[in-house]
Amino acid sequence: MAQTLFDDQAEKYDAWYDTKGKLAFEIELAALKPLLADLPKPWLEIGVGSGRFAERLGIETGVDPSEKLLEFARRRGVQVFCAYGENLPFADGTLGTVFLLTTWEFLAQPLAVLKEIYRVLKPEGRLVNGYLDRNGKWGMSYIEKARQGHRLFRHAWFDDYQTVVGLTRQAGFEVLRTVSTLFQGPGETVIMEEPQEGYVPGASFVVIVARKLAT
Repeated sequence: MAQTLFDDQAEKYDAWYDTKGKLAFEIELAALKPLLADLPKPWLEIGVGSGRFAERLGIETGVDPSEKLLEFARRRGVQVFCAYGENLPFADGTLGTVFLLTTWEFLAQPLAVLKEIYRVLKPEGRLVNGYLDRNGKWGMSYIEKARQGHRLFRHAWFDDYQTVVGLTRQAGFEVLRTVSTLFQGPGETVIMEEPQEGYVPGASFVVIVARKLAT
């Protein structure tokens, strides 16, 4: 597979979770962990990256187009496949839950990825999309970095809640639950936050749980 955007940034990207992003990551995990008990297995994370979320949440399998990032994920015990979300190496109706965790921003074709997720999910399967909202402080910060030509974020796209929900429904899903968190911004994230139910304006990290509807 051709070199990806993240390959030459893999070590820096992974180290962020232990440095500047450490508390933000814990806040995101705190929003996700209460949702896990009701999610059918097997689980897959698209855009698994270096395996940080998968390791902490117990997601067994991941896909990512970056071989460099997948090396980190393998070391964290995740079974990985080098693949894009638009073309998953799984048969129809074989997965219980598919996760997108801060991956939405780098999807070239989000609707195509959602339709591919629909294909591989079992009937009543779940989609968990934890994305960075463009109206939160982190999203706004990254949008500004993109304008300044940041190596990674100039390739990213940040959506609002209505857009993400609209595409999710268009792909054949019913939104069951939304959780919001990470109201502190970059450089000011200093205390732990409790997730809030529903979409709350100003949240940087929004988690949408959706169910696959019958065709």
